[in-house]
Amino acid sequence: MEALQIIWFLIIGILIIGYAILDGFDLGVGFWHLFAKKKGERTAFIHSIEPFWDGNEVWLVTAGGALFAAFPPVYATVFSGFYLAMMLVLLGLIFRAVGIEFRNKIESKTWVKVWDISFFVGSVLPTVVYGVAIGNLLQGLELDPIGDYTGSFFALLNPFALFCGVVGLAMFAHHGALYLSMKLEGEMAETASKWAQKAWYAFLFTLMPTLAYGVKFCISGDYRILPMIFIVLTLVVNSAAFMLNKKKKAKEAFLASSVTIAFLMLAVATALFPNMVPCTNNPEWSLTVFNSSSSQLTLLSMLIIAVIGMPIVLGYTYFIHRVFKDKVKVHKD
Repeated sequence: MEALQIIWFLIIGILIIGYAILDGFDLGVGFWHLFAKKKGERTAFIHSIEPFWDGNEVWLVTAGGALFAAFPPVYATVFSGFYLAMMLVLLGLIFRAVGIEFRNKIESKTWVKVWDISFFVGSVLPTVVYGVAIGNLLQGLELDPIGDYTGSFFALLNPFALFCGVVGLAMFAHHGALYLSMKLEGEMAETASKWAQKAWYAFLFTLMPTLAYGVKFCISGDYRILPMIFIVLTLVVNSAAFMLNKKKKAKEAFLASSVTIAFLMLAVATALFPNMVPCTNNPEWSLTVFNSSSSQLTLLSMLIIAVIGMPIVLGYTYFIHRVFKDKVKVHKD
């Protein structure tokens, strides 16, 4: 039973990491969308993610479904406690989707401008909320004996959580700029590379104090060494991404950025383990991997489905990126 619980903690972690890497560049592209000065450049931004963005969101939906089935009390606590935040995420994702699909339907400057703003807001808003949610989970929440969140929405907007939101925005902005540098051609690719350098500094200078606070106050238990290892690896690979970008090795820099995100998410996961929702007012009420899972039969049945389904998802993801691997042309207008 304990092995199955840990396996499902890892599977959900993998799904979240996959989402952060894949939808992370979509959200990052959305952040830079309004920085492009010409309509043709903004159109190229959308074309660069058009084949991927909706498939990338499947990773988030799958992670939510897996959490619901494997750890129902955690799902109930997080989705009820973060209810307004989740509504903001959904609102942002809806605005982003509609912006992408509607933008080029009518030849009107006002129409295009409205959906450009929609795409930008729908990318930035979920990114910040994701970071705020992670910051609150790292610090812990006020819970009652049955695991319900007892704090207010505004209690979630504490300084550390908000700083985590800024870190997430800088991280995805860096990731998205590297993606644009890899997918676009000519002057716009060069501009995206310069954006990536600026975003890298923003990411580093917001990440360092956040890590310093997190290491001191958020990492506890018998697993301190693991998050520290992943933090070091995050900084090393992130530095490699910066150097590769300076050398104009766009694909390698994007890959390094992807690994950076994976290591940072692993640092978060290992800092939390075995907790999934730490309780600040009474540690005994914390929701852990071991006290909030479904039955052994449920976990085993789901594992069989996951073993069959995950290779299909990975295969589809590889296939679609392989088919649309070519660069996107920027049309001048």
